[in-house]
Amino acid sequence: MLGLHGDLGCKVMDVRNKSVEGRNADTLNAGYCTHLNSKDPSSPGVVRNKCDLSKPCPNNFFAFKILSGAANVVGPSVCFEGHMIMSPVKNNVGRGLNIALVNGSTGTVLRQSFFDMYSGDPMLLVKFLKEVTEDMLVLVASYDDPGTKMNDELRELFSNLGSSYAKQLGFRDSWVFLGAKDIKSNSPFEQFLKNDPDTNKYEGWPELLELEGCVPRKTF
Repeated sequence: MLGLHGDLGCKVMDVRNKSVEGRNADTLNAGYCTHLNSKDPSSPGVVRNKCDLSKPCPNNFFAFKILSGAANVVGPSVCFEGHMIMSPVKNNVGRGLNIALVNGSTGTVLRQSFFDMYSGDPMLLVKFLKEVTEDMLVLVASYDDPGTKMNDELRELFSNLGSSYAKQLGFRDSWVFLGAKDIKSNSPFEQFLKNDPDTNKYEGWPELLELEGCVPRKTF
């Protein structure tokens, strides 16, 4: 089992924006590491749950934890059933939306990719989401800017996966989400923070988001 803290690591990622350079970037990175370390149950005798959840999941439920990126400095992470799927240490995350597809019945990781939503081609993400089938769970973590290239088709696709916030996702917002194609209502697994100069924690970005929980195994 891979714990979240042990696999994510703490290092500055990506090219630093001028508004988060030098001491500001170091402070942000140190704060991010402190945030992770506070979640690490390293005391002797403490049993670590899958993905370092605060409580173990019941039978026939999968454990997951999703962290958004911190500004444009530290990348996001996606952990599922004790397996770190995406993280800065794995070097498989990037600016925009970081998405993992998991078989909702077996827990098998099927695909993972990131999509540049600032200067990339949004049709690549459209194609990716259109290939999602009813047996899949979709785990999403934002990093830096998830919204500039977000179009109406993408907003509708995410909404159909159970998102309550996809239709308002914009420039440099923070977003973490777990959804599925056959969901009957809005997903209970979602957090969203608007980019707002009056409330942002990291100057030009809102604070990171952490989403953890137990999602029921799909049965067919």
